[in-house]
Amino acid sequence: MNIPQNLQYAHSKISDVIDFPKPGIIFKDITPVLQDEKAFNEVLDDLAKHLNGANKVAGIESRGFIFASALAYLNKKPLVLLRKKNKLPGKKISQKFKLEYGIDTIEVHKSSLNKKDKVIIVDDLIATGGTALASAKLIKKCKANISAFIFLIDLFDLLGNKKLQSNGYKTFKLINFPGH
Repeated sequence: MNIPQNLQYAHSKISDVIDFPKPGIIFKDITPVLQDEKAFNEVLDDLAKHLNGANKVAGIESRGFIFASALAYLNKKPLVLLRKKNKLPGKKISQKFKLEYGIDTIEVHKSSLNKKDKVIIVDDLIATGGTALASAKLIKKCKANISAFIFLIDLFDLLGNKKLQSNGYKTFKLINFPGH
């Protein structure tokens, strides 16, 4: 696996948790990256290179919030939260999507986005792409534009990144891992 030199240290901090959250899954744990100043800064510096002209940064719940909020702060951009159902107060716009084990819903505050916005969508990891595609549909319901998606990790053999690209979205991912 070819790891960019500027991300080798951060890559070394990502750990595998076997059989989490269920048997047969190898969970990529980013907690050690967050707990290590050098690794976290390495990741943020690289993520910041890919804002792609966005004027707002949207984070997907929950680990996407970590990177999106730091990027928004460092680049003086507003932060938009894309949350699971019933986690936001006030008027919301919702988008349902399929999971391998059922249906879920993602929401955003109605007042967060408008047609003048160019949004970068941030998450820690892309696997099958279901949540990311639902996020894109949600942003479009708000009449905002999507500049790109940014992910720390791409589980490349689960094809979520390719799914986004085949739907016309620009994506940036920093580190690739097999998903199986």
